[in-house]
Amino acid sequence: MVKKVIYFLLTFLIVSSTYPQQLKKITFVPHWVPQAQFAGFYVALDKEIYKKYGIDLTIITGGPRVSSSKLLEEKKVDFGLMWLSNAMQLKSKGAHIVNIAQLVSRSSLMLIAKKSSGIKSPADMNGKKIGIWGGDFQIQPMAFFKKYNLNVKVIMQGNSINLFFFDGIDVTTAMWYNEYHTIINSGINKDELNTFFFADYGLNFPEEGIYCSESLLKENPKLCAAFVHATLEGWQYSFEHPAEAVDIIIKYIKKENLPYNKAHQQWMLERMKDLIFPSKELSDFEILPVDNYNLLGNILLQNKMIKKVPDYNDLYKPMKVLKDK
Repeated sequence: MVKKVIYFLLTFLIVSSTYPQQLKKITFVPHWVPQAQFAGFYVALDKEIYKKYGIDLTIITGGPRVSSSKLLEEKKVDFGLMWLSNAMQLKSKGAHIVNIAQLVSRSSLMLIAKKSSGIKSPADMNGKKIGIWGGDFQIQPMAFFKKYNLNVKVIMQGNSINLFFFDGIDVTTAMWYNEYHTIINSGINKDELNTFFFADYGLNFPEEGIYCSESLLKENPKLCAAFVHATLEGWQYSFEHPAEAVDIIIKYIKKENLPYNKAHQQWMLERMKDLIFPSKELSDFEILPVDNYNLLGNILLQNKMIKKVPDYNDLYKPMKVLKDK
């Protein structure tokens, strides 16, 4: 009888040390609908990686009617994704938010022209019709036009790039992991296009990072670290098991009754690997470069989008990352 009691006590201690007795319920919102751009989060949820770190996570679906920045600012979610440009603007207005992990430090925003248009260099864009998006997406194009002294005809493009397909515009704005693949997947070959990555023209703006409130970081730094660790482990699993990761993300896409293209999701996941872990090693997960931070801040300042560049160390509070397996 005593042996049985000891056995059950030892078993309880082992289990309770391996799995937290009580999971912490938290919420997270990406800045768009489910797609491979956010695979690491959905895979970590699906594979119960967050639970391993003591987290019971609910992912709130983002999209055009859901503002991750507003939800974060109003403390209606615990964690959220934002572009650094958006976060800088909020911080400069007094929002009490912090960046605890800069997932994408290299800009994936680009301009694309058909070679048939004769546009081979920035100078060739002068006087041409350029399709751009609104909000933070227009910061780089406008800085690009200013840098190269271009007088272009700006056309606001929506979610579709049909204007580019039908020559309604000469140049389109695109994300490397998204619209660029849509173009080449439509039947236009890569060698029929000229691409202009803003990062290659001195405008490398860091993009999405994980944010939370200053108060949450102060009150529960272990929770913030656990969320980052679990998320990076989810990304690592996604990159090591891409086929499974794509199937998982498609499951969540279907749950939202959204259309999808599997080949497109596969492309997106591969590009996210290039952006998040450019060296292919998790231990080399990049810290937000100070130079790129200041570059973005100064351009926002020049364009009167902020009154003062937020101090790097006030906004950026990175959590330690996982070691390689």
